[in-house]
Amino acid sequence: MQIEAKLKELGLELPEPATPVAAYVPSVRAGDLVFLSGHGPVKDGKPTITGKVGKDLTEQEGYQVAKEVALGLLGSLKAQIGDLDRVKRIVKVLGFVNSADGFTRQPWVINGASELFVQVFGDKGKHARSALSANELPFNIPVEIEIIVQVE
Repeated sequence: MQIEAKLKELGLELPEPATPVAAYVPSVRAGDLVFLSGHGPVKDGKPTITGKVGKDLTEQEGYQVAKEVALGLLGSLKAQIGDLDRVKRIVKVLGFVNSADGFTRQPWVINGASELFVQVFGDKGKHARSALSANELPFNIPVEIEIIVQVE
């Protein structure tokens, strides 16, 4: 329970895993890898925030949304593997940013998730990553992130 203690120390709380809104499951385990479906800022099946980064939200607000989404991913991961101390490595992060025309700082928005993973897991939180612009995201959410995690 070291990881959960670390989260508590950082003043962070894992949310309950979100219920899928379409025909998919939140995560799939294949051997020692867990593939987590795209998560957004959603609670009780509804977006907690909407809009395009660079128009409706600032880059910093997008960063905070990405951090919130990362916590949601960790909540779903815990539901899949039982104990976050079983994480060997965050392998890959794929982040989508609902971007206003001309907004090109998607990597800095997705840093909200990446930096959280490193804060929580240390070197095991360092990962490969892609940060992409999206013209639209479901429910007009500003950020959607999926991850691949290696577990014991």
